[in-house]
Amino acid sequence: MKQIFTRRAGMIGMMCLLTIFLTSCLKNNNNQHYYPVPQVALVSAINASPDAQPVDFFLDQNRGNNFSIKSGESLDYINAYTGKRNITFFVGGSSQKIATDTATFRAGKLYSVFLANLVSTPDVLVIADSVGAPATGKSGIRFVNLSTDNQAVDLVIKGGATLASSKTYKQYSSFATVAGGSTYTFEVHKAGTATVLYTLTDVPIRNSTLNTIWIQGQAAATDTKKLSAHKQENVFYY
Repeated sequence: MKQIFTRRAGMIGMMCLLTIFLTSCLKNNNNQHYYPVPQVALVSAINASPDAQPVDFFLDQNRGNNFSIKSGESLDYINAYTGKRNITFFVGGSSQKIATDTATFRAGKLYSVFLANLVSTPDVLVIADSVGAPATGKSGIRFVNLSTDNQAVDLVIKGGATLASSKTYKQYSSFATVAGGSTYTFEVHKAGTATVLYTLTDVPIRNSTLNTIWIQGQAAATDTKKLSAHKQENVFYY
């Protein structure tokens, strides 16, 4: 990989792609800017298990994270070898497996890998990320439902548009267009109703970015398994 910018303390790193991928900047957990090698895929990992301890993410025998990933947090895109890969989530700093699965990664493609459900009954969801530059002054938001309540939900901008409709467990939307450079309050509604199940307040959406909002947990729970919503910034175009 060719480094094109130096580390900037206190800032989230990016990974810059040539036009063979897309003209954009992708977040990298190493706080540096890179041209990725075209023969690799880019993979992000998200801990969406509400009662999970911090986890480590492995592809085959290779650990992807420097620091264990807390529940509700994510690992920014890393380079990954293509082909069929073994995915494993471990309890952070241990050899205790939480969940395993396989996925086939293609060169030049982006993927998000979610650890979902409770630790006692874990699931893995792999999404092939379909990305493209938003129009000038715009950004994109997609929604992933990883709540195990078995009810369909909508993602709505408070007082505004519905961004995703009637998504059940492990379903997700495409990126919906919103004005960039704005702060939003998002509501998770019971599908087709005004019943608010969760509110995610004061969420900044940078201009020219693609973002994921996901929910995890259960609406009826009051402990660590309770419903919550989280945001990941996937891509920054410049």
